[in-house]
Amino acid sequence: MSTNPSTAVRIQGALTALVTPMRREGDALVVDEQALGDLCEAQIRAGIDGLVPCGTTGEAATLSAAEQERVIRLVVEAAAGRVPVVAGVGSNSTAHALELARAAARAGAQALLVVTPYYNKPTQEGLLLHYRELARVGVPLVLYNVPGRTGCDLLPETVARLCELPEVIAIKEATGSVQRTQQIIARMGDRLTVLSGEDAINYPLYCVGARGCISVVGNIAPELTAAIWDATVLGDHVRARSLHYQFLPLAEAMFLESNPIPVKTALARMGRIQPWLRPPLCPMSPGAEERMLSAMRTSGLL
Repeated sequence: MSTNPSTAVRIQGALTALVTPMRREGDALVVDEQALGDLCEAQIRAGIDGLVPCGTTGEAATLSAAEQERVIRLVVEAAAGRVPVVAGVGSNSTAHALELARAAARAGAQALLVVTPYYNKPTQEGLLLHYRELARVGVPLVLYNVPGRTGCDLLPETVARLCELPEVIAIKEATGSVQRTQQIIARMGDRLTVLSGEDAINYPLYCVGARGCISVVGNIAPELTAAIWDATVLGDHVRARSLHYQFLPLAEAMFLESNPIPVKTALARMGRIQPWLRPPLCPMSPGAEERMLSAMRTSGLL
């Protein structure tokens, strides 16, 4: 491991927040390892710049620690060094997050995605302590701020303080606010890579300095997700903007119900995975599913 984790890996571009495919085995739902490997291969062939297993979209909250380590190891093996793997290791317990982080490091993850602790609503000082502990693992960290799900907001001033840690290399910013991304970049400049965590505003965030995304839509439309970023990098904003408006209905459809219900339903309709979700997630309601399928048909995915 590099003595300076901030230079060990570069995380930018269009990354996909992978689903965790499941299959039925008796009365249990288990990880569908074949479907997961196939999904990873399709992502890389489509031009995606990185894979993110075991985040919100990957149903990490209902995976056991052993399952989580296994999923990360499988994704690392599938990636085979072609793209970086950023493993989700979030928990509302710092001790448990440390266990998950060490397991992800053993599995070969190049970076760790660490969501702010949910439910217990730590103060900004508590967030500092949490991430400082995770930095001790010695693997590059991607902060993850999604207050709509966690009830906890990682403020720009705290992000700036965390950037004193060389392990902190990026932030997945999912407040849904273009202003928040600007506030972070105005403070941190090139020190910190901002990644969009809100598909509907990926392109607007690129325009103010974000250097990529961690995308749910990437599961079903990886070529389109990557193409928007690639066009932006090339300075072809006419093309990027046009692609963004093709992408937007899919972004809206993937959040008609709690993520990852729509995206797993969509992948199942495309024949890529089985439609299983672990409780308390449940099948998509018929009305929302029809709206999603309409957007997919319009986009040529069905």
